[in-house]
Amino acid sequence: MRYIKFFSEISAEDTLLVGGKNANLGEMFSKLAKVGVPVPNGFAITAEGYDYFIKFNNLEEKIHNILKDLDTHNIEDLHRGGEEIRNLIKNGEFPEDLKNEILFAFQKLKEEYGENLTVAVRSSATAEDLPSASFAGQQETYLNVSEKDLLEKVKYCFASLFTDRAISYREDKGFDHFKVKLSVGIQKMVRSDVGSSGVMFTIDPDTGCPNVIVINSVFGLGELIVQGKVIPDEFIVFKNADDFPIIFKKLGEKTKKIIYAEEGGVKEIETNEKERKIFALSEEEVSLIAKYGYLIEKHYSKAMDIEWAKDGLENKLYIVQARPETVHSAKQNVWYEYRLKTNAEPILRGIAIGSQITSGKVRIIKDVKNINEFQQGEILITEMTDPDWEPIMKIAKGIITEKGGRTCHAAIVARELGIPAIVGVSGALERLNTGDKITIDNSQGLEGKIYRGLLDYEVIEHKLEESPQTKTKVYVNIGEPDEALEKWYLPVKGVGLAREEFIIASEIKIHPNALIDYPNLPEEIKQKIDELTKVYEDKRVYYIDKLAEGIAKIGVAFWPNEVIVRFSDFKTNEYRNLIGGEIYEPKEENPMIGFRGASRYYHHSFRKTFELEVLAIKKVREEMKLKNVSVMVPFCRTPEEGKKVVEIIKSIIQDSELKIYVMCEIPSNVLLADEFLEIFDGMSIGSNDLTQMILGIDRDNEILTGIADERSPAVLKMIEEVIKKCKEKNKYIGICGQAPSDFPEIVEFLVKNKIDSISVNPDAVIKTIEVVKDAENKFKI
Repeated sequence: MRYIKFFSEISAEDTLLVGGKNANLGEMFSKLAKVGVPVPNGFAITAEGYDYFIKFNNLEEKIHNILKDLDTHNIEDLHRGGEEIRNLIKNGEFPEDLKNEILFAFQKLKEEYGENLTVAVRSSATAEDLPSASFAGQQETYLNVSEKDLLEKVKYCFASLFTDRAISYREDKGFDHFKVKLSVGIQKMVRSDVGSSGVMFTIDPDTGCPNVIVINSVFGLGELIVQGKVIPDEFIVFKNADDFPIIFKKLGEKTKKIIYAEEGGVKEIETNEKERKIFALSEEEVSLIAKYGYLIEKHYSKAMDIEWAKDGLENKLYIVQARPETVHSAKQNVWYEYRLKTNAEPILRGIAIGSQITSGKVRIIKDVKNINEFQQGEILITEMTDPDWEPIMKIAKGIITEKGGRTCHAAIVARELGIPAIVGVSGALERLNTGDKITIDNSQGLEGKIYRGLLDYEVIEHKLEESPQTKTKVYVNIGEPDEALEKWYLPVKGVGLAREEFIIASEIKIHPNALIDYPNLPEEIKQKIDELTKVYEDKRVYYIDKLAEGIAKIGVAFWPNEVIVRFSDFKTNEYRNLIGGEIYEPKEENPMIGFRGASRYYHHSFRKTFELEVLAIKKVREEMKLKNVSVMVPFCRTPEEGKKVVEIIKSIIQDSELKIYVMCEIPSNVLLADEFLEIFDGMSIGSNDLTQMILGIDRDNEILTGIADERSPAVLKMIEEVIKKCKEKNKYIGICGQAPSDFPEIVEFLVKNKIDSISVNPDAVIKTIEVVKDAENKFKI
């Protein structure tokens, strides 16, 4: 056949013939079936077929004349011209031979799939799905199309080469309208209307972290995810393991789904209560989809943006589209760090898209027909966007939507344009008004924050390739797990301190003893716990899962480098702030030197809780396969305490490879270093606590802050002594306190004493590497 190519006849080299979408489908169908990636069969009407249709109907000159004087930045002019061109194409007639070839190919597909075959009819532009430009959503797709509607929908696809958004996009990207052709893909429909579907990125779509695969899922057909009408389920999967373990999952608000309409096509309906309370995929299915994503990425040797669908009748998963990821693949090795210069409280929160900060004037637009009201440089706020919004999105300073997840249309376009966006912001349209001045802050991980007013912020450029290699390892301190995914590309050798407290306070929010003792709690506390633990019958599992997920995000971000996780080091006053905390925590006059650290872990009032922490680490290392995670015991006063704690850990985790370190932050840790090093695999100096303990100062006491200085000769003498002891016993010695982040002279002192690693805050990494290198040169290390 002259104008038809079946997927088995198509490869990635055929972009000019069948467009990027169809070329990728053919490539996967032809090359990846042998490694187990299932792709439904289909065929493509080639770009030559499109050309033939246009010429047969004498449309070329008419289209050229309409486009010649079109102002794509004038919304009304753009719409008028686009509609005129589309109507010309929709009213055209098929040449007889082209029509017969399409119908013959459809018959061949029916022989494979049966008489009741329905298909997806998708546009595939010849400049589409390239590494440099995604063209996502620029042309149309029609679903659940039967034979009687096939030719009409093919014409509609031809016409969609000239949607308003496609014309505008090509102008902005510098593509010649007449050099971009349109192919149409006709593919067997996967019955996801009675199953589920979604989107997968083989890297983190917001941070570019290459160690994860991110999967979104909904019930029914997947268009609702792209349209942003629902917040989907989200799964983060560890890529570098044979069985692709899930390290994080979040239940989405799947309030709607798209199913087949009886008359053909599709319709939108409400989901039922059961569907809203469960995930659209099983964990086994998530891991299998991730495996398909990994195989596709491996085949293409680049990060991919993939659509998948689960056939509910066959109970089988399929890959239905794939394209190169276009945002992070185009980034240079430069890190722009954004810092907000305020301690203001945000008024709204949502899902951060990108990592920038921006501020400006709000423009609320509830309907796409009113987009001509939008002014360049404003922040767009709406319920959700679709491709018809793109002409104004590219001139926006920021975007906020009430609905949508990380793979909705607004998120995809914002990433490509480099515009900060926050999606899934409940209450944005109610609490903000056109003309309000606000600041969007996406610099603090995966949660986006919205503040009133034009707040001050700074942008710092870091050229990562200029960072020198050092013999002394420079690690990074990480608090919030989402911060780890954001900072994965820092040129560090690992994480010297990952704090559990941020996960417990921000994600878990409940005192662990309240989860253990749940049945015996007062009703009002149980209600608060129920709100946070809806899908958990056993509340202890909630604590283990959430703690494991937070730790795993840090572990996977810096894999395969070591990540040292410090067990919880809340003081009693901090534990009291958690839900139910007042029941279990005593009031202490000076919590800083009270019931904290190792002393809690073996105590009868807290041992069961500590066992939950250890079980979380066990899950991270054994189920999630993140063997790069080590553990550290804080505030261990005596070797006897150390023995008791290590005994508990080893009773739960029987793994000889697990490294167990101890914080060096009490004078006894230095004075009895030999004894401690018989129990632990090494030490990490906590300079904050060590300073206060040596100088006898409560670092929470504002009156004495001027005396507490890590550069005190007494502190430096202790540090020098403990480094020497660890070196003598060939045990690990690092530092994870605040001092190296604040004082370059301490970094030089540490390098001179040949410490193994220096762990600093993310904003101090680049300058610390430079100071370390200079010190190594100075002392000829």
